[in-house]
Formats: sequence, structure tokens, C-alpha cells
Amino acid sequence: MKSAIDEVCSALAGDFRGDLLLPDSAGYPEARRVWNGMVARRPGLIARCADVADVQSAVRAARAAEVLTAVRCGGHSLAGHSTCDDGLVIDLTRLRHIEVDGDKRRARFAGGCLLGTVDRATQSAGLVFPAGVVSETGAAGLILGGGYGWLTRRFGLSCDNVEGFTMVAADGSIQRASAGENADLFWALRGGGGNFGVVTEFAVRLHPLSSLLFATAEYAGEDIPRVLEYWREFMAQAPDELKWSFGLRQQVASCAVTWIGDPDEGRPAVDAALAVCGARSITRNVMSFCELQTAADWEFPAGRRYYTKSGYLKRLDDHSMQCMIKAMDTMPSAMSQIEISYQGGAAARVGAEETAFGDRSSPFIVNILGSWMEAAEDAANVAWARGLFAELQPFMTPGAYVNFMSGDEEGRVQEAYRERWDRLVAVKTHYDPSNFFRLNANIRPQA
Repeated sequence: MKSAIDEVCSALAGDFRGDLLLPDSAGYPEARRVWNGMVARRPGLIARCADVADVQSAVRAARAAEVLTAVRCGGHSLAGHSTCDDGLVIDLTRLRHIEVDGDKRRARFAGGCLLGTVDRATQSAGLVFPAGVVSETGAAGLILGGGYGWLTRRFGLSCDNVEGFTMVAADGSIQRASAGENADLFWALRGGGGNFGVVTEFAVRLHPLSSLLFATAEYAGEDIPRVLEYWREFMAQAPDELKWSFGLRQQVASCAVTWIGDPDEGRPAVDAALAVCGARSITRNVMSFCELQTAADWEFPAGRRYYTKSGYLKRLDDHSMQCMIKAMDTMPSAMSQIEISYQGGAAARVGAEETAFGDRSSPFIVNILGSWMEAAEDAANVAWARGLFAELQPFMTPGAYVNFMSGDEEGRVQEAYRERWDRLVAVKTHYDPSNFFRLNANIRPQA
């Protein structure tokens, strides 16, 4: 008797142009690895698609055989949604073509592109697409969940800069979504995650940017609360071009200050940020966006173990700040950090009803990022992150950023979307009534 995976293999054997990787295939061990080392799963089959027709075939075959199915773009999902045990992974890593129209400041890129793929192509025309902070991240997953990054204050979230999607739905059909076509789907895909299908192409708006000013500094001891107090007031009045964020680690608070625009114009604002509270190890560099976008890659390598808890704050009150500073002393791993970022700017000026993305009204984002090497250290690092989150949660605004959610936070999905929930359920029910695409921050269809 054939297994369900055997049925999928048989259905794909004739016309599939890509690679079908079974557990005994030569390329399988590397193909099954994902970014988060805590997620070590063994799919029954990896279908590495060569084109959109392959994606359609894989979806139809998996649905007919009722096989659990994951979708992999960059494999960077914190929660491990890019893979599964025993089921099928629809792998888009061969779909990385991109077309840039420099005159119109537009681009179209395939669903398997990494941020670095997009950056290199757009920067060749002196343009940028607002995305994340690690170049190896899959663009699709980031965009569908919203997309915070270096450029958010200046140009908005990644999803705010998408003008059209091409998607393979759960029945294998091609669906296109834009402001003028399938408008509800267009709304839902901008922040609603991978709930509705496999996005195989994005049509996006680009922005001119050739060079920028990037500065870093560190603070220690009593200078840490003083600089955070200064920062929370400073950023409320800062121009959109200035991004200033912190990483609280063991014994030291490091900061990154970025001026997204003409470096000479931004020097006074950057210098004002760095001129307080005994900053040390100060660096200032003019660089390209590609240099900036790869600057943090070394901090988040593939294979390390990661666990996060995150949320929003309307304001950085003294109690929350002291909780985070105290947690620096109990941090089990030197690789971990508490990321504190102030957004606002262009992203905050998009109305809450315009996209499916969640809260935009609370500018402070706290991401408790546990990072370590050995499985034996899992319990201590997860407990630390959960403990600090429990202290902070009463002071947080209800809401969650789905791209920062770990795999044990299914109960927070409705919190992430709040008043947008019912509309998202309606879109999900229309395009995926059987919840075929359920390995994500899942929005269940109506029964």
C-alpha cells in the first residue's frame, strides 16, 4: 500500500521540472536544514520547484494526498514554519529571479528571493526596497508578516511597499492581487502571513538611496539607564531619516544609529545621539545599503539555537526599562540580547485598516532574543526569555509581530491582528477553506 508521500512522488514524477529530494537523496541533508537550530525536522519529501508550474503541481498533489505541507523561501522562520516532520516541503530556493525598472522605481521578484538577492539587484540602479536586517532572510516570509528593518521609519514596512502579488492558492490556481484586483486578498497578504497560498512573485515600489551614515556605540553601568531615558525622549522628535536602536547584552548596551539619506545632512543628528552618557567604542562610517544590510549577518548565523518573545510598548516606562536592565545580569548566553527599537515614522502614518498588519500605534518594539549553541542549554535560555516577557507583558500594548513569534505562541495569533481578525478569517475561508496552508501564524477558516 502506497504511503501519502509515495502518492505525491508518483503524481509529480512525470511533469515536475525541479528536484524531488527524499530522505535518502544526496542533497537531502543540506536541503532540510533551516536557520533556527532548535528546529531539526525530517520532511518526507522536499520538492525544490523550478518554476510556478512546479509549485502548482506540488500543491495539487499534496492536497489530493492530504499531506502536511510547509513552504520554504529562505528557511528563516523563527518558529520553524519552513519545514515539517514526515510531510512535504515546497521549496522555492530556485525561484530567485528579479527584474528592476530603474526609471519607474519598480521591481518584480520571485518568491524564493533572499533579501540579499533583492538588495544587490536594486542597488545596481541606486534604489532600495525596505526590508529586514539580515541579508540571508527570505524576502517572502518577511514581507507577508509585515517587514520591519533598517528603512522602516523612512519608507514604511516591507508590506507597505508591495503593489501586487502573484499567488498559488490551495486549489492550485493562480491568483493575482493588487489594489484593483482581488482587493481583499491584497489587503490580507500585507501582514497576514503565509495563510492564503504560496506567493510566487512580488511587484514592489523602490526608493532612491545610494549611501548612508551608520554609527555604533556601547554603554555600560549607570550610563545604560541614562542613555535609554535620553533615547526615549529623543526619538519621539527625531526625523524619519534617523533610526536608533539598542541591543542589551551581558554587561553592555550596544546601539546602532543610522541616517537614511545624505550622510553630510545627517551628521548633526547622529552626533547628537552619540554625544550623551559616556558612549564608548564609537564608530561612524559612510556605506552603501548592501554593506549595511549584511552588517548584522554575523550576529545571526544559521544553525544557532534561537527563541524569542516580543511585544509593543506605547512608552518605555521606568519599570519596564529597569526590568530589562536587570535581566542583562541573568542572561544565560552571551549571544542573547534584548532588542529595543523605536519605529514610528512612515510606518506609523499608514492607517490601521489599510493592511492586515497589526499594531502601528505603539512605537517601541521589544524583542527578547535568546541565542545559544547547545541543546543542553535550551531550558535555561527559554526560561529566561519567558520570565522577562512575563514581567513586561502587563505594561505592553496588546498585539504581536508575527515574524518575531516562536513556535509555542499559537495563542497570540488573534492578538496580533485584533480588530482585523474577522476580515482575515473571511479571506482565509475563501482562498483556503480546508486550512491546507496551516504551517504559519495560523488563521483558521470558518468551519
